Amino acid sequence: MRFALQTGEIESYTILSRQSVPNDKPIEEIVLLPSISRALVFSDKQIHFYTLPSLDVVSHQVIKPIRNVVTFAVDQRHLTRPAPSANSASHRNEAVDFCVMKRTSIALYSLRERLFYQKEIPLPDGPVILARRIGSSLCLADSKLYHLLNLETAEMFPILPLNQDGQSPNLPVEPFIIPTGDNDFLVVSWTGENGSMGIFLTTSGDPVRGTLTWSQHPISICVDYPHVAALLPNGAVEIHNIDSQDLVQVIPPPPEDSPVDRTRLVSTLMGYLVPSTRSSAKMRKVPVSLNRGSSSQSES
Repeated sequence: MRFALQTGEIESYTILSRQSVPNDKPIEEIVLLPSISRALVFSDKQIHFYTLPSLDVVSHQVIKPIRNVVTFAVDQRHLTRPAPSANSASHRNEAVDFCVMKRTSIALYSLRERLFYQKEIPLPDGPVILARRIGSSLCLADSKLYHLLNLETAEMFPILPLNQDGQSPNLPVEPFIIPTGDNDFLVVSWTGENGSMGIFLTTSGDPVRGTLTWSQHPISICVDYPHVAALLPNGAVEIHNIDSQDLVQVIPPPPEDSPVDRTRLVSTLMGYLVPSTRSSAKMRKVPVSLNRGSSSQSES
């Protein structure tokens, strides 16, 4: 659903358009590409293509959905390109590159007005759970290890295990791969009783800066340079400085009797735009039903 914030004395939000993905399957991820006015919507093992800001479906005669997708990764450098201004189309002709992880291979695509297939790279170690891309470097995680893949040479090498706990080697651990700049990633590994550690790696796989530590394995991580915010299972939010790795702030968990339940951190690449002179006053929670046809509301 696309909302518009009405400015003026009376606060109001208006739904401008509404779209449903085929087969009414849950949406797993939405990636916005403002520089080419497109949105990628991942649902039911398919990537669907929509226009921005109208959210109209791109005709299947122009771009067909990509099928048999496990996960995908758009080049981080291309994600941060701004939308062209009314008087400039400086980025509109620049393609956006992304990788599509399938069960046994990685397909490389380039997107402008049309979708261009580039090549496919075999996956020797099985399905990928998570992947992030910066330029020609793809950092990916399977069920056991983080890997770094050079998309130009197709060379891949392991970096770090997701779980370094020798006492519980088979304990499933959620992977995290977060781009922290134009040339480096943050990956998180469970170390056992000592908690988890975050390691910064260049796109070549070399360690850079120092390490971050958490007493628990985070359930959500966001980067707002120069800070990393991590939500821990106990509900606390810990904020580290990326450059010094110092713990600069701890937001304690909500009281036990609090209705607030912290489940995830969400960030935006270029901040929030509130078209109002009262800015922060306009940023408020609005109830949105998460189940069509249901009277129950969930704050979003």
